[in-house]
Amino acid sequence: MDLTIILFLVQDGVTNGAIYALLGLALVLVFAVTRVIFVPQGEFVAYGGLTFALLEAGRMPGTAYMALAFGVAAFVFELVSRRRVLEPAKVARDAAFTLGLPLLVLAATKVSLSLGGGSLVNLALTIAIVAPIGPYLYRVAFQPIADASVLVLLIAAVAVHLAMTGIGLVFFGPEGLRAPPLSGAVLPVGPIVVTGQNLAIYAITILLIVALWLFFNHTLAGKALRATAINRTGARLVGIRLGLSGHIAFTLAAIIGAVSGVLIVPMTTLYYDTGFFVGLKGFAAAIIGGLVSYPLTAAAAIVVGTVESFASFHASAMKEVIVFTLLIPVLLWRSLASPHSDDEEE
Repeated sequence: MDLTIILFLVQDGVTNGAIYALLGLALVLVFAVTRVIFVPQGEFVAYGGLTFALLEAGRMPGTAYMALAFGVAAFVFELVSRRRVLEPAKVARDAAFTLGLPLLVLAATKVSLSLGGGSLVNLALTIAIVAPIGPYLYRVAFQPIADASVLVLLIAAVAVHLAMTGIGLVFFGPEGLRAPPLSGAVLPVGPIVVTGQNLAIYAITILLIVALWLFFNHTLAGKALRATAINRTGARLVGIRLGLSGHIAFTLAAIIGAVSGVLIVPMTTLYYDTGFFVGLKGFAAAIIGGLVSYPLTAAAAIVVGTVESFASFHASAMKEVIVFTLLIPVLLWRSLASPHSDDEEE
């Protein structure tokens, strides 16, 4: 192995690590706010990538209808929960968000396909289609059991993952899809070549991380999410609506997943179930970060991506095993360093 190969592998590792960093940050965000270990995060990656690929091919993505179906389910759940006191204003607001929004996005998608919108329009449509699925999913699957134990929430998350994988097969079919790169530029850097797609991944990853930092530190909603993550009971006592915090957290996770899918699909063929392994690597980074530290999660994601890159070169058949083996020493160290309690803390 010479220096050129090492540089190529490091570049590949950093590129993959940037995607894993986004997924890891989304997982940490959702867990900190809702205590849900969000196993289906990878499905949003697959949905986002496949939606973008279909839009780029001039075809109607099934996720546009899927979002409407999730919205109808969320609206029904909301009506049932408010059945004793049905306030017209609140019902109208819920209908606008759960029914009006996906219908508007569906109509905009059809118009864009008829007019032939470009890649930027398709990127915006992909986010608009996939992002609402996050809060709808939270309303249907997690909000009714929000006060359950972490184990119950984990079991629910696994069930949602299996359901979303099956739904993905129904709406996208078994065929894989791939999209053209966001940029065809090529930039020689010494002995290696950096493509426009790589630069787009780096730029969008940095942009999203900065946007999240600004959101959490300079907006009222972001500060409410931070308060909920620090102390759920205290947040409730000062008037922060935990349900709304959960909706915001799942919306951000869905946006991050959709953007990650758009960044990945020009580099590899995506299938309806591809998101599971991609999400697992983001989960590995989040676990190394302790599901609490954003900077440590981002750094761990770069390590995971680099290890995967070198493992692919030396032992491609064992690369998944090598990557997930990173978790063993981390879990052992955390188990020995943290005091054990038989009773779960509420």
